[in-house]
Amino acid sequence: MSINFNSKYDSEKENWIVNVSGELDVSCADILKDELNERIDEKFSDVILDMSDLQYIDSTGVGVIVGIMKRLKPEDKKISLINTKNNVKKIFKITGLDQIITLEG
Repeated sequence: MSINFNSKYDSEKENWIVNVSGELDVSCADILKDELNERIDEKFSDVILDMSDLQYIDSTGVGVIVGIMKRLKPEDKKISLINTKNNVKKIFKITGLDQIITLEG
């Protein structure tokens, strides 16, 4: 199980775009968590996770996304998931998180 990602800051839209690929599970969730927190520390702004190449997510991975959402919310910033595959989107719908986290695609 492995995860890969790359991040870039879109200065025009003032947000982080993070492309995530592989599998986001207990074995690698902390790696993504650390990356996202470093980017937010660098520039506190909205985060967009492009999940077009993410094959799998478990509850630990969902927890990372919820944790980032909670960190951003007090400053009226948000995390959005784009290009989510149906199996990943299903997890957010089952848990009701699709009501508080923007899911596109």
